[in-house]
Amino acid sequence: MAQFRPMLARHDLTEQQWRVIRVLAQYGRLDASEFGERAFILGPSLTRITRTLEERDVISRHKDEADGRRTLVELEDSGWRIIADIYPESTKICAYIEAEFGAERTRTLLTLLDELASLPSEHPGRGEQR
Repeated sequence: MAQFRPMLARHDLTEQQWRVIRVLAQYGRLDASEFGERAFILGPSLTRITRTLEERDVISRHKDEADGRRTLVELEDSGWRIIADIYPESTKICAYIEAEFGAERTRTLLTLLDELASLPSEHPGRGEQR
């Protein structure tokens, strides 16, 4: 993220806000719980981030018409403009990282991170007192 922080700062975005915007750009309208899982952000932080982005008209939240208990989150036009503004520079940064770190090593790293992220949240030691 050190490579991306200056770019995000120029757009007045935090790393987590950028992650939220990218997830919504990639997956479209999402249920709030699924959204949190895909963004890898815990509930309290996600609530704060979505509130901030909603106040900036970057995202919107709506009740699901089919199930009023669910809240759906999606990008607004200004969120799509942020993606369009940042994407070219982000792509250059990714290309730089791949060139410096190596394409094969980058792919391996991303694969390993995906595998790590897919581990079940339940594990044998969860809930034990120390």
